[in-house]
Amino acid sequence: MDLAPAPRHPLDDRLPGRLPPPGGHPRPRHHRPLGNPRFGFNPDNLTALADPAYRTVLLRSLGYALITCLICLAVAYPVAYAIALRGGRFKNLLIAAIVVPFFANYLVRMYGWSVVLSDDGTKVLQTGAGVVAGLVYGFVVFMIIPLYAAMERMDTSLIEAGRDLYGGPLRTFLYVTVPATRQGAAAGCVLVFLPAMGDFVSAQLMGGPDQIMIGNLIQDKFFQGQNWPLGSALTMLLMVVLFLGMLGYLRRTRKDEAEAAR
Repeated sequence: MDLAPAPRHPLDDRLPGRLPPPGGHPRPRHHRPLGNPRFGFNPDNLTALADPAYRTVLLRSLGYALITCLICLAVAYPVAYAIALRGGRFKNLLIAAIVVPFFANYLVRMYGWSVVLSDDGTKVLQTGAGVVAGLVYGFVVFMIIPLYAAMERMDTSLIEAGRDLYGGPLRTFLYVTVPATRQGAAAGCVLVFLPAMGDFVSAQLMGGPDQIMIGNLIQDKFFQGQNWPLGSALTMLLMVVLFLGMLGYLRRTRKDEAEAAR
C-alpha cells in the first residue's frame, strides 16, 4: 500500500528546526560529531585525583596563587596609597597609565615578559620564581584598583589622628590604613587568587616541566591526552577550591558589614 506524504504547512519553511541541513539531505540519526560518546558517571575519574602527582600539582598551584596574592599586596599598597593620597589632580592620569597597558592581550603580555626575563641573565625562566613573576605581572592591576577605591573612600583624618598620637609612619599604616582598607584588600585578593589559580599561560611560558599548574594539567587532558573525563574531574576539583575561596570571602565581607552596622 502506498502512503501519500503529509501536506506541508505554510510555517514549515519558516521554522529553523524544520529547515533541511546544508546539502539537502538529513543526517542519519546515528551520526554524532563527537564520535558516539557514552554519557554516564564513573567514580574512577574522581578517585584518580587522589594520585600523589595530581595532589602535588594542586598544592603547587595553591602555593603560587597565594604567593602571588602576597606580592601583589606588597606592590599594590604603596602604589594605591601614593595615587589616592598624593596624586592630586593627576589621579585619573596615573590610574590610566596603570590600567591601559593591561588592555593588551594577556598572552601577548606574557610573551613580552618572557622575553624580558630571558635577556637579563638572571636565569629566572624555567623556575617557580619565573611563574610567580608572570602571575604578579599579569594580575597586579586587579589588586591596585580595589585598594585605590578603598583609600579614596577612607577618611584621611584617621591618618592625621594616628600621627597626632605619636604613631610613626609604619605604625600608622599598620593600625590605621590597613584596617580601614581591609575590604579593598580582600576584594583584590579574590580578584588575583581566582585567575592565578587556574592560569596556565605563565607556567607554560616561564616555568619548566616541574612547575606546571593545574590549568596546564586540565589543558593537557582535554587537548593532548584526549582524556576528557579526567579533565572534567580536574576542572570540578579546581571549581570546588575556587568556590571555597569565594565562600570565605563572602562570609568575611558579611561579617565586616555586620560589625560596621553596629
